Amino acid sequence: MTRVALIDDHESVRLGLEAACARAQKVVAFSGSNVTAYLDWRAFSGAAPADVVVLDLTLGDGTTVTENVRRLVADGSSVIIHSVADRPAAVREALAAGAAGVVSKASPIGDVIAAISTVAGGEPLNNVEWASAVDGDRAFADAQLSARERDVLRLYAAGLPLKVVADRLGVAYSTAKENITRVRVKYVEVGRPAPTKVDLLRRAMEDGILAEPSDREGAGGVGG
Repeated sequence: MTRVALIDDHESVRLGLEAACARAQKVVAFSGSNVTAYLDWRAFSGAAPADVVVLDLTLGDGTTVTENVRRLVADGSSVIIHSVADRPAAVREALAAGAAGVVSKASPIGDVIAAISTVAGGEPLNNVEWASAVDGDRAFADAQLSARERDVLRLYAAGLPLKVVADRLGVAYSTAKENITRVRVKYVEVGRPAPTKVDLLRRAMEDGILAEPSDREGAGGVGG
């Protein structure tokens, strides 16, 4: 039986979801207003992570959707964003952080339950709300980097000087520099400029090119 956690700072939303889950024979293991309360409950009770966490896009405790999704995914749960879906940039951040999908709060409650079942079964949630939120957000348009450009960006954004990047990849320094220049041009063309090395780090993380914290060590310097 699917175990669900509901995290939303509106009690009426949680109560409605709890009732729907009960009718669908899904166990609501936790219902609360923020991620910290859920993780504290987990630590205190020793309960296993919920199979699926239904998470509001914006909570009232000042946390970001990125940190909330990352904490829940790291804890072992799949995450569905339950949102009015009118903030595409924030929805895209949730996807980059590891959310499995989004369901609009305007959707019928049956769609939310179906989404929980889909994600609990290990399947990605590909629905209209998710696609429109991501595709409509030009700020996260795909820069269409080549494989070599991605390799150069990954190493350079991780903090390596450009000369070291060139040596690692077995190419000339001028070639590596040209690749980084092309990367910057491509990001400008899709409306995501990256003039500094820190900006390149952000783009690499947003696009899944560089994801591990250890890879980001020392990325603040301006090499090459």
